[in-house]
Amino acid sequence: MDTEKKYDALKIENQICFPLYAASREIIKKYRPFLDEIDLTYTQYITMMVLWQEKCVSVKSLGEKLFLDSGTLSPVLKSLESKKLILKSRDDSDERSVNVSLTETGEKLKDKALQIPLKMAECAPIDGEDAAQLYKLLYKILGAARN
Repeated sequence: MDTEKKYDALKIENQICFPLYAASREIIKKYRPFLDEIDLTYTQYITMMVLWQEKCVSVKSLGEKLFLDSGTLSPVLKSLESKKLILKSRDDSDERSVNVSLTETGEKLKDKALQIPLKMAECAPIDGEDAAQLYKLLYKILGAARN
């Protein structure tokens, strides 16, 4: 085997993880000015997105939905709580479980955030069909990563 071919697997252009990583960083960078307007980081924003949809969720379930461990999620929740956007409370049926719910202020922020996906759609040069295919492939990767 040719020595150069032997190391082809180590070339950055042959890694699927690199364009995923780089694209993710670039997209999150594009979010920054829009999120600054509503005083949220990207991780806080995706956390609020789940809460806007579900209103109340356990910390464990929230971490699973966002693919975040408790070490990452705990400071995010603490920050959102200090901004008075969420409330944390012990589950009545299981004291070991902590639930997160929206405050009235957190619910009102939803209206201010409504324009963000529309603005972000303008930043990504991808049509609906390609976006749907990419979404499907990314969730296929995420599903496999969980197993």
